[in-house]
Amino acid sequence: MYNEGDKVKDFCLPGLSAEGEEKEFCLKDFLGKGKKVVVYFYPKDNTPGCTTEACDFRDNLNSIGDKAFVLGISPDSIASHKKFKEKFELNFPLLSDTEKKVMEDFGAYGEKKMYGKVRMGVIRSTFILDEDGKILKAMRNVRAKGHVEKVKKILEEL
Repeated sequence: MYNEGDKVKDFCLPGLSAEGEEKEFCLKDFLGKGKKVVVYFYPKDNTPGCTTEACDFRDNLNSIGDKAFVLGISPDSIASHKKFKEKFELNFPLLSDTEKKVMEDFGAYGEKKMYGKVRMGVIRSTFILDEDGKILKAMRNVRAKGHVEKVKKILEEL
């Protein structure tokens, strides 16, 4: 599991571009371009918390976009991402980690407690990487509401 200060190894996942084009995305495509990379993991398209978080990133991309690329990753299919992206006019790439391998590497998939029961699932998490892929900030178990404001503040401080 990655922690702050760790260098993330390159990964490639299928996804949708900001324009809705289906293609494979690799982390290395975003590194070394003069910006940080915000990688956020969310449980499921079209659910209340995930919609709040995605729309917050969408609405704040103007102020985040000069400082960082934003990548949203969930275990949902490309077809699900397509509906989610179109319904909410999301303006950043959505990647599909159906096997949950990248999520596991980041510690964003594992045991979580919900309503007193322990089960396996996606742990809502955000990571801010520098231009070389080193983790500057790791945030796990985040709350969707107000989270993007925290991300913006951290990006301004870095």
